[in-house]
Amino acid sequence: MRSWQPFRFKSIHTSIAIAFSCLILAMTALLTYNSYRLSEEAVTDNAETYTEQLIDQVNANVQTYLDNMVSISSLVMSNSELEKAAALRDLHSPEAFVLEEGIGKFFRSVVRSREDIATILFAGANGNVLSDREQPEYKPVDDLTRQDWYRNAVEAQGKVVISSSHVQYLYLREYRWVVSISRQLGEPGKPGSGVLMVDLNLNVINNLCKQIELGNRGYVFILDPAGDLIYHPQQQLLYSRLKSEAIPTLLATKDSSIPIQENGDRKIYTIRTNEFGWKVIGVTYPDELVGNKREIRTTSVLAGILFLIVALSISIFLSFRLTKPIKRLESLMKKVEKGDFNTRVEVESTDEIGKLSRSFNLMIGKIKDLMGQIVEEQEMKRISELKAMQAQIHPHFLYNTLDSIIWMAEMGKMEEVVKMTSALAKLFRSSISKGDGLVPIEVELEHIRNYLTIQNIRYKNKFTYVIDVDPSLYDCKTLKIVLQPLVENAIYHGLKQQAVIGHLSITGRRENGTIVLQVIDDGVGMSEEQVHALTDRLRQSEGGKGVGLQNVNHRIGLYFGDCYGLEIRSEPEEGTSVTLRIPEIR
Repeated sequence: MRSWQPFRFKSIHTSIAIAFSCLILAMTALLTYNSYRLSEEAVTDNAETYTEQLIDQVNANVQTYLDNMVSISSLVMSNSELEKAAALRDLHSPEAFVLEEGIGKFFRSVVRSREDIATILFAGANGNVLSDREQPEYKPVDDLTRQDWYRNAVEAQGKVVISSSHVQYLYLREYRWVVSISRQLGEPGKPGSGVLMVDLNLNVINNLCKQIELGNRGYVFILDPAGDLIYHPQQQLLYSRLKSEAIPTLLATKDSSIPIQENGDRKIYTIRTNEFGWKVIGVTYPDELVGNKREIRTTSVLAGILFLIVALSISIFLSFRLTKPIKRLESLMKKVEKGDFNTRVEVESTDEIGKLSRSFNLMIGKIKDLMGQIVEEQEMKRISELKAMQAQIHPHFLYNTLDSIIWMAEMGKMEEVVKMTSALAKLFRSSISKGDGLVPIEVELEHIRNYLTIQNIRYKNKFTYVIDVDPSLYDCKTLKIVLQPLVENAIYHGLKQQAVIGHLSITGRRENGTIVLQVIDDGVGMSEEQVHALTDRLRQSEGGKGVGLQNVNHRIGLYFGDCYGLEIRSEPEEGTSVTLRIPEIR
């Protein structure tokens, strides 16, 4: 099955037009989306900046309000009579009654001046409790001193303590949501000590937060440093766990804006912290920040469609102009397909099409030359093959082998006669066998074994031999009868000429996808000049006479290419090594 390929059509005009169209469509879609995204981000950034400014203003207002309340509590604590009341030993004495009346009037005057103050109360360490109420019904003093506002003020050692919003339990049958500001008077455990508390109604804080509009669903809430709620528009839902906020994350985050995904909604929390550790947090929904999001999207899409229509029209026109000379070249190529090699293209431009036309003209000329060259090379290859077959079993070798057989028969060496005759028959059979010019290396090695068997019997005590070829190469292909000329040269020109017994080695291995066969002898060797002369003859373009290594090298070059062939190395009195390189073909 054919693999799918994009833009593969019969007409290059169609391919270019569709390629241009797809490119333009992709770029237009990308630019349209990018324009829409940038516009949306700009509007969102402006909305977020506006939200941050609002939260900054709310935070500043809350800070100012708390500063005022702290100032009021400091004013109340500056009353000298308060210390006297805290230092009294007898709470029922006339002096205690006078102090209580005076302090009560002072507290009531402060409460009447501010509607957001729910109550002012002082709890002394001596058990004296004073407030702005006339004839109040307090809870027991022990209960008061165990409440958070009292204990936190004692632990703060004179510093102002502001609580979270809570239900105050000071008076019997009275429960109010307040924020308490408490402060230690004097030193704990000493005469004149106590805690002053000012309870603030949540009305002012509620109004400060409610007047902020952050879209249809946005809102503002306040946390204290411990993560308790000071104000939240949906506080009851939070307490009943019908709604949740990422309070741990918000407490761990410094003043910034962070997006949080919660229950499928994406929220942006804008956090600001005041000097008392309260965090004023604005919650906005990004989808509501971009009010004209649909209008921006519609404008971007319409502009993209308009640009796309114009660009597609231009691409179709350009593709037609670009493919016109290519179509003319196509018509001329069809003439060449029919055998008209005299066709030529008129070069009218210097661009790539002009270069292609000139290359086409050069190609047609070279094709004519190559056709003639191929015919000539095929003829040379046939002649080279014929010479190779004729050169392997020449008459002298046959005569000498038959003489050796007759001599051994006369001497009664029938076993050696049978062995040599069998090897000669097999040698003839492989030499005259028909079929493909490529045979397995195993078959070529069998041919060499038969040849060496004959020569070893003829030249007894002249040489020994070993064949060491990697068995994994046996099924690889090689040219027929390429090793015998190498072995024959090693015997006749290397080993036969020396007085001592020589050794012949045939090896084979694999190197990076190439098969390397070597015929190595330790015969008389050759000088450097003789090696250069023999190498030069190998590089000649025509096959040599007789066995010649030149013929083998020429055949290998014709079949496998010029990068393969023979390499000769030799040193006088050391021996000769002939290396044959062919590609790995299975």
